Amino acid sequence: MKKSIIWKVSAFEDLSTDELYAILHLRGKVFVMEQNAPYLDMDYKDQKALHLHGYIDGELIAYCRLFKSGDYFEQASIGRVIIAGQYRKYGYGHELMKKAIEVTEEILRENAITISAQQHLKAFYESYRFEQTSEMYLEDSIPHIEMKRIK
Repeated sequence: MKKSIIWKVSAFEDLSTDELYAILHLRGKVFVMEQNAPYLDMDYKDQKALHLHGYIDGELIAYCRLFKSGDYFEQASIGRVIIAGQYRKYGYGHELMKKAIEVTEEILRENAITISAQQHLKAFYESYRFEQTSEMYLEDSIPHIEMKRIK
């Protein structure tokens, strides 16, 4: 049975030590280890981001970071989109994207959103009205494309 996610939205300085550790652990587990892409995940951009983190039974299972215009791209952006491996088959990625767009529009008051998407997830992001706006490029040795969503 699919369980409900408890969502939190936090500025960097409002994250507890345990929350920050869980976020960095999940990002390292997926983006570095699982995807076999050795790169330095901690890029000093977390301090400017809003952090959307979702929990089931106290375990972090969903995460992304949100930026207002100018803090990452010219437009607002959503990045480090992640669902813990054992939860991917339940559609939580869709819940995360819906919530990320909602928070970007309602809290950051932004309608135009840019993402740097892993190319193999193009159709997923297109289902949220993102359109490809660049050729493929490598980011941390993984094919990516820039995509934009304008409300």
